[in-house]
Order: sequence, then C-alpha cells, then structure tokens
Amino acid sequence: MKTLDWNQLNTSEQTQALRRPALAQGGREEQVAGIIAKVREGGDAALMELTRTLDRTERNTLQLSEQEIDAAADRVSDELKAAIELAIGNIETFHRAQLPQPLALDTSPGVRCELHFQPLEKVGLYVPGGSAPLVSTVMMLAIPARLAGCERVILCSPPPINDAIVYTARRCGVDAIYTLGGAQAIAAMAYGSDTVTKVDKIFGPGNSWVTEAKQQVSSDVDGAAIDMPAGPSEVLVIADDTADADFIASDLLSQAEHGPDSQVILVTPSRELAQKVDMALEQQLAQLSRADIARQALAESRTFICDDMTQAAAISNAYAPEHLIVQTADPRALLPKLKNAGSIFLGAWTPESVGDYASGTNHTLPTYGYSRTYSSLGLADYQRRFTVQELSPEGLRAIGPAVELLAATETLDAHKNAVSLRLAKLEKQA
Repeated sequence: MKTLDWNQLNTSEQTQALRRPALAQGGREEQVAGIIAKVREGGDAALMELTRTLDRTERNTLQLSEQEIDAAADRVSDELKAAIELAIGNIETFHRAQLPQPLALDTSPGVRCELHFQPLEKVGLYVPGGSAPLVSTVMMLAIPARLAGCERVILCSPPPINDAIVYTARRCGVDAIYTLGGAQAIAAMAYGSDTVTKVDKIFGPGNSWVTEAKQQVSSDVDGAAIDMPAGPSEVLVIADDTADADFIASDLLSQAEHGPDSQVILVTPSRELAQKVDMALEQQLAQLSRADIARQALAESRTFICDDMTQAAAISNAYAPEHLIVQTADPRALLPKLKNAGSIFLGAWTPESVGDYASGTNHTLPTYGYSRTYSSLGLADYQRRFTVQELSPEGLRAIGPAVELLAATETLDAHKNAVSLRLAKLEKQA
C-alpha cells in the first residue's frame, strides 16, 4: 500500500488521494438499455435466450422447482446449516427490534395527526453468483423483507445457483427462486414476465451490469425502486500505536479479496505501525486463495499518516467509507466524531467479517462515498410510511384562519376556499 503523509499534501492532493478507482463503464449504458428493452418486449423467451447466451446455461424453466430446492437443501451439510441458523437468529433479533411503532397525537385541540407504516407488497432480491456464493447476502436481504411483512419475496441469482443460496432462501421465507443473473434479472424483476413477478423494489449488490440496470429501471416510472447506489467494496481502518498489525492486515485483506476494484485505507499517526501492517499484508497474502485479486486492490489503496485521532476522524469523514474499523486504545471515545460510514466496527475483537455474516447488523451498505447521504439497509427500507389527519369542527375553527391566510399569501384561492366554505357552514350551524 502506498503511504502518504496527510499533512504534506495540499488540499487538492488530499482530495485526489481519497479518490476511489474509477468505475469502468465502457459503454454499459447502451448495452444494458438494450438488454432491458429485449426483456420488456420478449418476456420469458428473451430471458431464456439471454440465459443461454450470457450465462451459457441451458434450462427448460426460469424458476427452480420444489424438487430442485429440496435436492439442493439435502446437499448442504448439517454444519453449514447450523452456522446459517446462528446467523439468522442474530440478524432476526437486530432487525425485529427495528419494527416501527405507529404514532398518533393531537398537534392542537381537535387536530389529530398520525404516522402509519405499511410493508411493500412485492420485493425482488438479487444475489450475485460468480466465484463467491454470497449466502450471507440472502439472509441480509430476505430476513428484513419477511419481518417487514412483504407479501411476496422473490430472488434471482445466476445459474447454476449454489446449493447453500437455495437452502438459505427457502429458510428465510423467499417465495420463488429464479435462475437469472445480470441486467436481465433486474429487468425481469422490474417489469415482470409470464414467469417472473414484477416487484415494487429491488435489493442487492452486483457487478457494473447489475448496477447500471438498477439505475436505469429506478429512473423509469414503469420500473422499480432500488435500495441504494452501489460501488466496489471498501474499508477504512483507524488505528493508533496500540493496534495489532496482524489484525489490521487481515481486515484490509478481507475487503481487498472482494475484487480488483475494491479499495482499503489505513489511517494512523504511527508510521511504525504502518510499516508493520505492510509486512503483515505480505505474509498473509501468501496464504490467500484470492491473493492475485487482493494484490490488484492493494495497488489502488492507501495508508495515511496523520497527526492524531481527531485528524484521523476527519479523514475518515471525508472519505465516507462503507466499512469503518476503529482499533485504538479507546475506540468508543472516537465514535462521536465519526459522521460518515455505512457500518462502524469498534475495537480489536470486532473484525468486519462479523458484520458480514452473523453479528446481526446488515451488511448491505452504501459504498463509493454514498454513506454521506445513504444509510445501511434496514427494515424501514421494506416499508413505506404515510400520514393521517382528522379534524373536529373545533379543530378546524382553531387552525382554519391561519390556513386561509397562508393560502391567500400564496395566491392559491381554491386552497383558501376549501377552508372558508367549511368555516362558513360551521358559523351557520352555531
């Protein structure tokens, strides 16, 4: 990792040093738009053709049958099922506690205002395939959907779908599993087909094709909403001279192995610690099956030498990481200064991996700096809220004149008349 002294950089150089690697699109917009158009026009037939040509898989159906699901579940080891159960228990506990409570109060006598919550009716979950079967992503997406009360939950994943993904989807209450990947899966869920249910909102990570497809369908009134913008995975570690270099290296590598476009950052006032971390990275890289991928990510990664923890927090806030790890003598003391992060991990015994799998928090997080304005995925993302108001005659008499004046000030006569007519009728009844 390249080491930079933060205070030796001018403002422009600091901004440049915090830049993520550019997202490679390469004309994706037009290609994805073409796939979406093909799915909308051709439905199931187009989806089958795209699965044959892009995923090089021949299937007679898009949806997994109950027999296929049973067979996949039988092939999952009891040991893995037990680990999945432990994770489900913690994730359910944390997300169930997020269930919102309806609000009802009188803002003034005779003026009743309420806040209600309603689950989204149909949601679609996307779970990437590839070299890493993301079983954990199934839990993170499906458990809050079920707890929120969504009526129908569907899941798409590229064929061949990993057995553990299939088992976990059933265990978490997914209603239908489709062997679809890439932009065509997003299009299928956004617009529907004879086989695939059209959903209201799409959740889940993916490659640049999936990300572009999600952005396109979310901007179309006939498409579907999405959870959040997405980019490559990333982590920033804040550490002082009490931190364990081996622990830090392992945390950095846990994100670097996601992909060559991932980025990891270390911020520390200790140059000695930075050097130890570099040595630990080399030692641990030699033991990783995805070492080549991790090395590519490290080439675009940085270590920043700062003055103190206050400056470290400021650097982190400027970067706005997806994952933020604090390995200091008193990590919780730094928490009030940390503003922008998808999820924060405090202390030497809290590796980022526990949040990915089983601590209970959700690992679907805003990346690429979006944690400044977006939040980690939670139960609220699967619900919509709406307000209710009800006024008595006394309530309208109390606030009606103010409403009339405000409406008149805005020259909205019909707004004013809607109140004035009622107040006049109340006067006649008095």
